[in-house]
Amino acid sequence: MTVQLKELREQQARIATNARAKLEEIKDDTPTERAAEIEREFDAMMVEYDKLGEKAERFSRLEDAEKRTNAPDPRRPKGDNGEQRGVETGADGEPDYKDVFAKTVRFGATVLNSEERSVLMAHRDDLPAEVRAQAVGTDAAGGYTVPEGFSGEIDKAMKAWGPMWDANIVRELVTSGGNPLPWPTVDDTSQTGALKAENASVVDDGTGDVVFGEKRLDAYIYSTKLVRMPIELLQDSAFDMESLLNDLFGERLGRLSNSILTTGTGSNQPNGIVTASSLGKTAASATAIASDELIDLLHSVDPAYRSSPKCRWQFNDSTLAAIRKLKDGQGNYLWQMGDVTKSEPDRLLAHPYSINQAMANIATGQKSIIFGDHGRYIVRKVRGFTVLTLRERFAENFQVGMVGFKRFDGELLNTAAVKHLVQA
Repeated sequence: MTVQLKELREQQARIATNARAKLEEIKDDTPTERAAEIEREFDAMMVEYDKLGEKAERFSRLEDAEKRTNAPDPRRPKGDNGEQRGVETGADGEPDYKDVFAKTVRFGATVLNSEERSVLMAHRDDLPAEVRAQAVGTDAAGGYTVPEGFSGEIDKAMKAWGPMWDANIVRELVTSGGNPLPWPTVDDTSQTGALKAENASVVDDGTGDVVFGEKRLDAYIYSTKLVRMPIELLQDSAFDMESLLNDLFGERLGRLSNSILTTGTGSNQPNGIVTASSLGKTAASATAIASDELIDLLHSVDPAYRSSPKCRWQFNDSTLAAIRKLKDGQGNYLWQMGDVTKSEPDRLLAHPYSINQAMANIATGQKSIIFGDHGRYIVRKVRGFTVLTLRERFAENFQVGMVGFKRFDGELLNTAAVKHLVQA
């Protein structure tokens, strides 16, 4: 897998070099129509660059998934020899129905042997037919996963959601409980020392007192919504439906949490990083961004924050497309491709950036770009992602239910640490 990733990064490097050369063809005397044609060719090349990046990301995720799949499941019981075991058998030597049912729900029908499947099917006539959308007989509700002339894989639609759940970008705080968590703050940056004359008293007029503040992290609860599945689907599907739903649930909460942690209002929900950020620069245009405006935004953040290893930009993909064409006053492109040999990321004005599709497009009054120390944004997570399997509740319909939950909050400790550019 490492070799494939390296090859993809090398292809990206070649495309970036060619795209930059293409854009350099635009001169002051280049006809408008030809300049527009060159820009279209440049955009097409950068689309291919991004596709290769997404492919490399999928390879990386696949490698992680394979490691998880091959690892033993800690939830399954183990025998005396330390190996994971199956279900218990009854007095007659036949597997117990309750244990078979629980095994099916927890680990998927694909782990059942023929005897266990027979026990499960023997109880089918005692239960009413399925009544919910997830079903074998309805293609869009799950029937597509039941093989006729089996294709061997399932296509899962994808949609980028963003970086705000990533502990490598923001500061993550995992707590065992969800009680309100006060976080003291202090801003003493306006204070300096004072010259003291010989034998004179020090200044003691109260102006040097330290003023403290406080931020508060709560634990708002979000769910994936309930999904009900018939046992027929669990039995007949060629895929481990529980594992698939676990992945889908994680992505559902990932999209939700990224959006909330980006633009949440802070009222009965997390305070999003864009909402909490302070004004750094107002663009002259409602529909465009100038290179000097990005430089101004960068320098509106104090150097103390700019030196942080978690200092970066955030914007959405359409904003990145516009930024890639910008140059500084010396004709140098602001966007810089990373060094593939050192695994360094692409950069903008020497700082890394994250694509966040929850960020606003370039439009009137929108905060289209933020920049600053993301380590000052705290994402409080209460324990892990919880998935509940509701077996008995829907047993009379020969169904099981699954739903996921996550408790979290987010807050920017100092508004000066992250600033935004707003369109005119």
